[in-house]
Amino acid sequence: MSCNEWIRGPFGLDAAKGATVRGQRTVLAVAHHLTAATRLADVLPLLESDRRIQVIYTAAPASIFTGGLAEYLRGLGGLVLPWEQATRVAFDLAVAASHGMLENVHAPILTVPHGSGPGKLFGRVHGLGPPAARPVTSLMRERLVVGGRVVPSSIILAHERHRRLLERECPEALPVATVGGDPCMDRLSASLPHREAYRRAFGVGPSQRLVFVTSTWSSGSLLGQCFDPLQRVATELARARYRVVAALHPHTWSWHGRRQVRSWHAECVRLGVRLLPPEEGWRAALVAADRIIGDHGSVTYYGAALGVPTLLGAFPEDDVAPGSHIARLGAIAPRLDWGRPLRPQLDEAVHAYGDDIHAALRDDLTSVPGGSARILRREMYRLMRLPEPECPPRIDPAPLPYLRQHGEAQAA
Repeated sequence: MSCNEWIRGPFGLDAAKGATVRGQRTVLAVAHHLTAATRLADVLPLLESDRRIQVIYTAAPASIFTGGLAEYLRGLGGLVLPWEQATRVAFDLAVAASHGMLENVHAPILTVPHGSGPGKLFGRVHGLGPPAARPVTSLMRERLVVGGRVVPSSIILAHERHRRLLERECPEALPVATVGGDPCMDRLSASLPHREAYRRAFGVGPSQRLVFVTSTWSSGSLLGQCFDPLQRVATELARARYRVVAALHPHTWSWHGRRQVRSWHAECVRLGVRLLPPEEGWRAALVAADRIIGDHGSVTYYGAALGVPTLLGAFPEDDVAPGSHIARLGAIAPRLDWGRPLRPQLDEAVHAYGDDIHAALRDDLTSVPGGSARILRREMYRLMRLPEPECPPRIDPAPLPYLRQHGEAQAA
């Protein structure tokens, strides 16, 4: 079946015709790219098991990073509507982890961040006009307000200080903002008791260290700034003492193609690097890690907030929002000197941190630690005008990774 072929199912005027279970509400999960789609996996389990609710997926063509998105959505096993059809049906709620084209959706819209919160500046486009101030990503007024109206019915913010940032960037949206915590950080915290299981799955022995290398996307990222950093790590760290796991931003996989990314790193994999797929596995690796080499991406920050000594292999100051949590990490974390041996720098990284610093980094992520599931579920049911289930929401730990052929790790 073509991804553009319209389908019939439990939505719209004909919803009851073929229904076995008659739902009371329909929810549209809007994915803009693979990164946003995987973040929706933190949110949708809060309502998917409710027999009163039918969840349907669609991909919004609002991003340049749509590679692999249709395949991912089909792989979930849910109903997937083409965008043109999804925008011609009324739903009781739409949930998205990004912005763009949401004004075309006929439903109350709830948005959540798809990273660790607003910490980067929007990239400056090429052109002949003079440069201007760049907005903070995820809070861009031109995405939140379209045609003189605020598009989302509810904007979930992770931290109280994000209210002040939203007031500066788009004051019209303040009335629909709710501080709801960070569901990803809550899942990471719930995963901590499973650290040893994750380490065994990655093949980490009792006397070994797990070094987790992570790169966000763009030319300022670790992969964009440093020539073949995984090769350097793989060749310099002895396999008898170290295990190396790597996670590249989903945008890198989407833009360059999976085959190309794997081909570029085939030699690293042969040297023992576990290259994680873009969908899942990085959370388990963060919990299992002893050291992190990263950049200004969210995954790097989550690892430091979990208490893992973190080094910055790249950090483009001009792309980071001043005063943000990412900027504070940049002021704390030691920079990796690629002109020096890596092992001593990995050993020394622990001295840059203490329990109080890791705790401060965690506090910068969320104002409601452990409370995101409760607040998110309450807000979604409010928008649907449906009573919440009586049982408390569950926070699932990260899935256990397993290793596929050629050392590529995948989530179970």
